[in-house]
Amino acid sequence: MDALDRRIVNGLQGGFPICERPYAEAAAELGTDEATLVARLKALKAAGTLSRFGPMYHAERLGGALTLAAMAVPEDDFDRVAEIVNAFPEVAHNYAREHALNMWFVLATETPERIPDVLAAIEAATGHTVYDMPKIEEFFIGLRVEA
Repeated sequence: MDALDRRIVNGLQGGFPICERPYAEAAAELGTDEATLVARLKALKAAGTLSRFGPMYHAERLGGALTLAAMAVPEDDFDRVAEIVNAFPEVAHNYAREHALNMWFVLATETPERIPDVLAAIEAATGHTVYDMPKIEEFFIGLRVEA
């Protein structure tokens, strides 16, 4: 990542403008232009530096639900399973971990009742057990990269 990529990652975590041309406004705040910002976001996503770029909603305040889930996936099946898991629109984040449970992901559903349905669908689609770990307490941790 170069200095502009770091400014983008750091700068866009705190919010995104709500206006007619949000990318243009965000780009100006970051010291670049709209086309460059869009191209950089696409490149960061394509390179896997960003897993997604989009809004994060507080699902519970909207009547929905969140849960953390984990799976033990054999290394030789990891990419296939990750592709399946990531294809579910309810999957907000998916991370590889060096642990017996080596795939961790967050589900955000429209209703609390959807959580077990989506977890069961992921198990059926992947052939691997999904462990549900609902949150007890919420913490927010921001990621900042050094400039």
